[in-house]
Amino acid sequence: MNDFNRHAVDASAHMTDIGPGKRSVVRRDGGTALTPEQLVERSIIPFADGANRQLVNAFRELRTRLLATATDNFITLVTPVGPACGGSFVARNLALTITLDQERSALLIDCNLLHPVQHAVMKINDNRGSLIKYLEDLDADVDDMIYSTVIPRLKLIPAGRSAHSEMETEYFSSFRMRLLLDSLRSSYSDRYIVLDSPPTLGAPDARILSELADVVVLVAGYGRNTAAEIAAAAANFDPAKFAGVIFNESA
Repeated sequence: MNDFNRHAVDASAHMTDIGPGKRSVVRRDGGTALTPEQLVERSIIPFADGANRQLVNAFRELRTRLLATATDNFITLVTPVGPACGGSFVARNLALTITLDQERSALLIDCNLLHPVQHAVMKINDNRGSLIKYLEDLDADVDDMIYSTVIPRLKLIPAGRSAHSEMETEYFSSFRMRLLLDSLRSSYSDRYIVLDSPPTLGAPDARILSELADVVVLVAGYGRNTAAEIAAAAANFDPAKFAGVIFNESA
């Protein structure tokens, strides 16, 4: 979503304009600083830029509400109602917001196997390993598919590409997928996992992934999805896991 200009995230119905800033954002791990323009190229909120304070606070509010639901680290599924709702944007920036607390880290997993975007948006070459490669190859190494990003304490597992002609839901219902998530979460007690899911309506992938998650966040396109569509999408999930609906607007 390299062309985003405005996003409204209804954690508290915040809306703001995102425009190019002048200050660079210094990485807390001492790495190369990125300008707000470079962050915007990756559809990452320039959280140190005061012009984006309302949007940053909306994501901070969302993070705080999710953290209040559990005492341990947890897995959050972020799923859009349908295509072009900004689900990947919300998943990416929610993961980023978790890392603003220096005692927490985040792992973003791109589970949109048909239309993966996270590796491209984050400008990561995913040739070393990927989620699909790990699930298809019993000899694949977990460490090979975990990539560092421009954000300290934020890691990415890209979706990758399958050797098969069609994606199948068995990827997510497999024992290997469940074992992977259990291992990734238990390896680091400060690691919070965010799953970037395919759209809820039209395929069962999001519902299957929700069985592996602790919390489900539904992303609706502001002015794009009807109330009936949102209700139909929400009905796919266990009410005990369903955290609510985020309304996202992108210009």
